[in-house]
Amino acid sequence: MQPPRVDPRPQLVTYPDSLGGDLRSIGALLDGPLAGLFRGVHVLPPFPSSGDRGFAPVTYGDIDPRFGSWEDIERISERHEVLLDLMINHISRQSSQFQDFLRRGRQSRSADLFITLDKVWPNGNPADEDVARIFLRKPDSPFSTVTVADTGAKERIWTSFGTADWSEQIDLDVTSEATRSLITGWLRSFAARGVRMVRLDAVGYVIKKPGTTCFMVEPEIYAFLEWVTEVAAPFGLTVLPEVHDGYATHERLSAHGFWTYDFVLPGLVLNAFHTGRSDKLATHLARSPDRLFTTLDCHDGIPVRPDLDGILERGEMLSLAQHVGERGGNVNRILSEANADAVDIHQLNCTYYSALDEDDDRYIAARSIQLFARGVPQIYYVGLLAGANDRLAVERTGEGRAINRHDYAADEIAAELKRPVVRRIVELVKLRNTHPAFDGELCVEARGEQSFDLGWQHGHAKLTLEIDLAAGSAAVVEAGQRIAIAEWAP
Repeated sequence: MQPPRVDPRPQLVTYPDSLGGDLRSIGALLDGPLAGLFRGVHVLPPFPSSGDRGFAPVTYGDIDPRFGSWEDIERISERHEVLLDLMINHISRQSSQFQDFLRRGRQSRSADLFITLDKVWPNGNPADEDVARIFLRKPDSPFSTVTVADTGAKERIWTSFGTADWSEQIDLDVTSEATRSLITGWLRSFAARGVRMVRLDAVGYVIKKPGTTCFMVEPEIYAFLEWVTEVAAPFGLTVLPEVHDGYATHERLSAHGFWTYDFVLPGLVLNAFHTGRSDKLATHLARSPDRLFTTLDCHDGIPVRPDLDGILERGEMLSLAQHVGERGGNVNRILSEANADAVDIHQLNCTYYSALDEDDDRYIAARSIQLFARGVPQIYYVGLLAGANDRLAVERTGEGRAINRHDYAADEIAAELKRPVVRRIVELVKLRNTHPAFDGELCVEARGEQSFDLGWQHGHAKLTLEIDLAAGSAAVVEAGQRIAIAEWAP
């Protein structure tokens, strides 16, 4: 069965409590001031969770009552295509399944959901050289030792994102029938509640194989993704793998027919405005595939490594980090020494508006590049409202990523929507939604080192975006006439 068609129009990305406080407020915003603007809505994890702001789900059966209920998701889905996350690699340490394993050990009905090390190494003792190969993002072992309450037995289990001191996330054994049955049930439940897309969070970590990095292990990862796709399709669900890796990985995902993210675009756009050079960005835009989701900003930081490895030079990465730091941002480091090399920059934590000097024209030019690129544009809620760095949130939480996770009250949203820069973004999204040229083909044309054009044409409909990096500006050209983005209206 073929997966459902994905609507190419822009999507909104938001936490369940970041636009007015709950899901009902999001629904009212989408049906009110933002009516007709976004066809799709990615609600970041609204489930009860024990950590990582929703990404350590205790259960998928309920919506955290602080945010609302499944009925609120269903109401949103009546007019919008809802996308939810499935943390396909792990589940919460506090979940009923893992708590039962802690009590009963291998006698638990949930025991086969988890990865005891003897499943990967017959004696349960991995060789040092195997452990050294494992791709880590934390300076810690990917294994945790737990004590079974009933027997006192010690069990070593896989926890990719750290030990008990680091993480609430316990890896799932996606090769077991128990886990596959659980995943199937989750997908079925999502679809019954009106969800139409599922993002497979941390899917790159699901295959554990001796002698490999245990990250995006081929060909097993493709077989697993094919299985998930086949299970999801009869439920009317499209799956979106979430993978942070070198661009070649995304090319292979696309070649296998899967949707993927363009995590290269945010860093390249920022680098282009920072250096005034268009060559790397224009080359990337010209070769990007169609089955793609684009971002400039998200709930995490602006990706640097490994996403930009082989695309930006070491000096360019360090220069971007310095630039962001000078504008009040911070760096999410690669904490595993084996993978840090000379540039220990995983992501840059900064709002995109602040990263572009809070300059309205430069910001509009950057956002217009995203909206004229191939693929499905996802607009993060802070980016929609052109939010500046929330340094108080960093001080309050001690979390560097909180700088780009401001929670807007209703009166703040109303005020932000009146700002000229936000009105211009709204007009850009309307343009992307409605102009027939976007049903056609994209042509990328360089005009010297500091400027380039993105031209869409479908039949007689033609629309061109002209980018001038030196001026930090963008212009839309239609029928030979340059029109200011803020003045365009369908």
